[in-house]
Amino acid sequence: MVYLHKKKENEGIAMTKKKRHSAKFKFTVALEAAKEVKTLNELSSQFGIHSAQISLWKKQLLEDGDGIFAPHKKNTGQQKKLDELHRTVGELTVEKDWLKKKLHL
Repeated sequence: MVYLHKKKENEGIAMTKKKRHSAKFKFTVALEAAKEVKTLNELSSQFGIHSAQISLWKKQLLEDGDGIFAPHKKNTGQQKKLDELHRTVGELTVEKDWLKKKLHL
């Protein structure tokens, strides 16, 4: 999904695409902000990101940072569906084998 923002120019309005940043870039910026060696304005100039965005990424890093070291869990909804599909395949296999046996008698 691409968001378009209106940007005024001298003679009219031009459309620009919203920037998408990788997780690695966001982490790097947030980590620099968390170190508090440079001010938000300095980081904003350095990375070309608004200071409010840097603050948000820093907050997310500090709040959810412990999740980096937590064991990864699969999405429970997807896991339940996968388990159900495996069970169905098993039942169908047993039923197929039973029918093969009965038809050959």
